[in-house]
Amino acid sequence: MERFHVKRGLMKQINADGGLIKLAREHFEDVKASGDDGFEGRFAILSLVSGEYGSDGTLLVEVQQMKGDELSDFLEQEDGREQAMESRQRWSAFLDAATGYDAKKRGDKAKEFAKKRTKSLSAVRQARHFLGMSTSLTNDTRVEAEGFIVEIEEALERGDFTRADGRAKKLAKLLEG
Repeated sequence: MERFHVKRGLMKQINADGGLIKLAREHFEDVKASGDDGFEGRFAILSLVSGEYGSDGTLLVEVQQMKGDELSDFLEQEDGREQAMESRQRWSAFLDAATGYDAKKRGDKAKEFAKKRTKSLSAVRQARHFLGMSTSLTNDTRVEAEGFIVEIEEALERGDFTRADGRAKKLAKLLEG
């Protein structure tokens, strides 16, 4: 399952305009409702496309594409290659509309959140190392630091990298002073 960040306010607008299923019907075929406001559909080499908005403001999608002999047979059909290219265009257009970001911005957002995740993990490692070595920290500071570490790990588990990054900055400031 892939996760894409959605421009602020867009989920609300799309849901008011008929939901993600309506948007999916504009780009794919055989679209059916699935789960809570989700959908499943297909188009050409995309044998299954399913998606839904997550509670964390992200678009969660799963795509299964034809492979092997099935793909070869499809591409050898009279308009197979054109249909395959159109599949790619429809997929990209759907993501543009469902996230509010073009492909470059989606990539930039993914890098940004990966960086926040990495920084948060690093902050936890450094804090644990520092807590293990330091003899001058008060017990209250140690307890507060452990609380931040728990919050960071919970945020990382939920995929809330912005929250984890914010907590990591507070943890670093606590241990500096």
